[in-house]
Amino acid sequence: MQLSRKVLRTVAAPAVAALVAGGCAPGTAPGQTSPPATPPKTGTAAPVPTRPVELETAYEQVIKRVLPSIVQITTGQALGSGIVYDTDGHILTNAHVVGAAKEFQVTLATGGKPRKARLVSSYPPGDLAIIQVENKNGLTPATFGRSANLKVGQIVLAMGNPLGFSGSVTQGIVSALGRTVTGERHAGGGAATITNAVQTSAPINPGNSGGALVDLSGQVIGIPTLAAVDPNLGAAPGLGFAIPSDTATDIARQIIRYGRVVNSHRAALGVRVGTAVDADGNPIGVAVGSVSPGGGADKAGIRPGDVIVKVNGTPTPTASALSQVLVTLKPGDRARVELRQPDGTKSTVTVVLSELPAGG
Repeated sequence: MQLSRKVLRTVAAPAVAALVAGGCAPGTAPGQTSPPATPPKTGTAAPVPTRPVELETAYEQVIKRVLPSIVQITTGQALGSGIVYDTDGHILTNAHVVGAAKEFQVTLATGGKPRKARLVSSYPPGDLAIIQVENKNGLTPATFGRSANLKVGQIVLAMGNPLGFSGSVTQGIVSALGRTVTGERHAGGGAATITNAVQTSAPINPGNSGGALVDLSGQVIGIPTLAAVDPNLGAAPGLGFAIPSDTATDIARQIIRYGRVVNSHRAALGVRVGTAVDADGNPIGVAVGSVSPGGGADKAGIRPGDVIVKVNGTPTPTASALSQVLVTLKPGDRARVELRQPDGTKSTVTVVLSELPAGG
């Protein structure tokens, strides 16, 4: 499969599939640092239903409990979903939902006039953002669970505003855990690489991004973000991805407390790069455009014009491939970087990785 709007790569396997953001539907009218001042609610998992009637009842209870916490976000050109994070008016959503916008209209699932909201901060590398509504009356914060406790096979529901249909719910299971997925660049930031993504069979359609992936206890365990699409065959049913709740709440707490992300927990080489291509336009590596003075790459001798072809033995034919290797590493790790110099010679250097800045 080839690049569509979003691109997926899994670190564990070489397969590549196209992905679209479950996020922004075009122009539709609006229908551990420290916890925030009013932290999200915590809940206790409910017993797993054993009979069809019990399962149906569980669905109804979860939807009734969670749906009031799901909002529709409109930027003027597009719309997406968001989750009420606290009673101070903070809304958690995707960075690609807010894009380059600074002001928004937020509509609650319970109805009423759209409310004005402003951007607090966006974190494009992790595809997360926090906005805040001016009118905080009647907000229902969601309960966030621990994505670290998820098991493959758990039943989950995806809630959001797909294609502008507010308050929609789809159902599926947790299909896989620990995926690493990368999307293309979008307005307001570069390509996001999501680590430990939750793979789900619950359908995720345009407009779902920024909504909630919830378990049967009514706890948010992920933020639906990407859905796979085959450029030749169209949508790939049952292949969607969500940012794990543990990551989302960590970033949300930092933004609410500091106004920005102060600890990305991600490794960086200390370079600005782009994909290098051969005479036929085929990707051959990652071209270094600039090097951060005093950073790991600088100290290792990497210079502008060098082309990174492998990291720790893993080929890096594109900038996205390089990002996917780096998200498996930590700041302070040592990485073997294979280079091709402008004169055609090859070399291998060892880089002590730094921390990825909040801006990428």
